[in-house]
Amino acid sequence: MTKIYAATAAVFIALLLGGLTYFVLVGQNQDPFSRCRTGQVTAGMGSIGGPFTLVNEDGQAVTDKEVLKGPSLVYFGYTFCPDLCPVDNARNAEAVDILAKHGIDVTPVFITIDPKRDTPQVMRDFTENFSPKMIGLTGTLEQVDAAAKEYRVYHKIQDPTQKYYLIDHSTFTYLMLPGRGFVDFFRREETPEQMADRVACFVKASHGI
Repeated sequence: MTKIYAATAAVFIALLLGGLTYFVLVGQNQDPFSRCRTGQVTAGMGSIGGPFTLVNEDGQAVTDKEVLKGPSLVYFGYTFCPDLCPVDNARNAEAVDILAKHGIDVTPVFITIDPKRDTPQVMRDFTENFSPKMIGLTGTLEQVDAAAKEYRVYHKIQDPTQKYYLIDHSTFTYLMLPGRGFVDFFRREETPEQMADRVACFVKASHGI
């Protein structure tokens, strides 16, 4: 069954990347961030991201406008994730620390795809391990699914009958800028330093620097 889930995820990601390629080709001449690109498939169009209402670590309902008030790195995962999510969140937190040293304020945001287990307190305990700036968001299953859909995040429980179930999910980190929305994404193999360099470029370009 794992092979089936992996194949489904591969097809989903291929379609996502194919769509992003199209947007790049038709919009590259209007891309104000072209100098920040690394040549990988990406796009600054409004096809990724959108409005959401979720629940923060204090148990309060919050919207995307309240959370993404400045440059933000958005990642979807879950706290029970045995390997990918801890590594990716640690990388994102390190990139944010590097940017802070250069006077660039960026917020790391972690949105769960496992609201059944990831309560506000669980999210708080998890994010505090990585950065005091990291915002953890959960919500109802419907709220989480809606947010994941806006960001085109693939996620599927491997075997829901298992008590300690695992979830297959895409692992992109999305760079969101105020007034711009989604401008780029990062693959998990990119280092904190590489992320920080590119984020800095995008932030400066958004201010005409």
